[in-house]
This record gives sequence, C-alpha cells and structure tokens, in this order.
Amino acid sequence: MAVMLNRLETYYDAVPRSAARAQEFGALTLFVREGEGWPYYARPTLGHAGGVKVDDVERVRVQQRELGVPEAFEWVAETTPGLRAAVEKSGLVVHEHPLMVLEGEPSAVVAPEDVAVRIVGAGDPALASAAAVPYAAFGVAPAPGAAAALAARIGAGLTRLAAAVDADGTALSAGQYQPVGAVAEVVGVGTLPAARRRGLGLAVTAALVADARARGVETVFLSATDESVARLYGRLGFRTVGTALIAEPAS
Repeated sequence: MAVMLNRLETYYDAVPRSAARAQEFGALTLFVREGEGWPYYARPTLGHAGGVKVDDVERVRVQQRELGVPEAFEWVAETTPGLRAAVEKSGLVVHEHPLMVLEGEPSAVVAPEDVAVRIVGAGDPALASAAAVPYAAFGVAPAPGAAAALAARIGAGLTRLAAAVDADGTALSAGQYQPVGAVAEVVGVGTLPAARRRGLGLAVTAALVADARARGVETVFLSATDESVARLYGRLGFRTVGTALIAEPAS
C-alpha cells in the first residue's frame, strides 16, 4: 500500500505543473493555474521531511487571498496525517473522499441505447457541451474560455475527454483523465441533472479507463464523492486505498 500511495503522491505533484506555476511555502506547495480552467490548490511539498505547521497554512492562505484564488488544500490522509490538524486550527473545514485505485481490468458497462459514449477529440462538435457538463453538474459557473483551454490540453496529450452524447450531439455526461507517464487520475465526471440515474457517469468512467489502459496506463485512480458513489465505482473494479482530503473555508 505504501508503494501505491507514494506513486500517487508523485503524480499529484507532477500533474498541475503542466498548467500552473508552483510556489513553495516550506512544507506546502501552492499551485496557481496559468490560463483558464479549474483553479488549483495547495498540497504537501513532495519529499518534505518536516511536519506542517499552522503558520505554513496561514502563509499559503494569505497568498491565495492576494491572488484571488480559492483557499483550498488537497492531500492524502495516510500520507500526510499531521496536515489535518494544522488546517483545522486555521479555521478550514475538511471533507473526506474515498481514494480508489482500479484493480485488474475494468468491468464492462452497457450504456443506454439512445446515447453514444465515446472519446471526444479537440475538433469534435461535442467538445463545447462536454466541457460545460461538469460545471452544470457541480453547480458552478463555467470559466471563460474553458472549452478552448480543454481543446488545447487534449491536443497536447495532457487530457483525455469522454462523453455520453445524445442523438442531437449534445453531451449529457462527461469526464476526463490526466495521464502522467503510467499513472492517470479520472476527474470531473459529472452528469446533467436531467440525465441522471441512467448510469451515464459510470459508462463515461468505464470509457476513460478503457482508453487509459489501451494507451499503456498502469495505475488508474480517482476520488469518489462519498461512500455511496464509491460503491458505484466498485462495480468497475475500483478499490479504496486511502482517504483524499479537501480543506476549504466554511460555506
């Protein structure tokens, strides 16, 4: 298990660097996105041997406020156990999410007959609607230029996008994975509210996993929203290996 968690830590440190600048704060690294897209976060500095203090957290939060980015921290509980106490002392709220890794080959998922689940390329007509789905699914306003930024990442091989598309060519569900070497994280899987409870999110995840495996990715992982969603991913073959933690100000 320790080997797997270390592999994920290396990935977590590497994946934001293709679209963000890293600012070091001792035990913590703040990733600041350059360009459009989902904002990044602060997380433990890879290889830092010391513990994380409340002062470290406060310095990062001051910088986040000055930059106008979310005061967000992400880490794995089992890898950096002392960080939770520090962020909670600073007044942030911590949310727990099952951290899951795919074991073996994924189970097959059959999508509804009236929906096509496919990989969406940079020039695909469904790209714009697929890029907008996660924002609508999670109830946040789309970032300006998000579709163009996503198309650029797809063209550069930094992101793979899958979507469940209806007969009109509109994406009802979508998700991505970000490959770094032989490791990839499935992220941003969301379904439009009107299209939920049809298994579309699971079908999109299965398509992403199959594509990753076909491209030589050995370790595929994700963070589930909660235990009920984790059980759904368990049907694909994902198994919980730890707890992903996200800290942010109270809403």
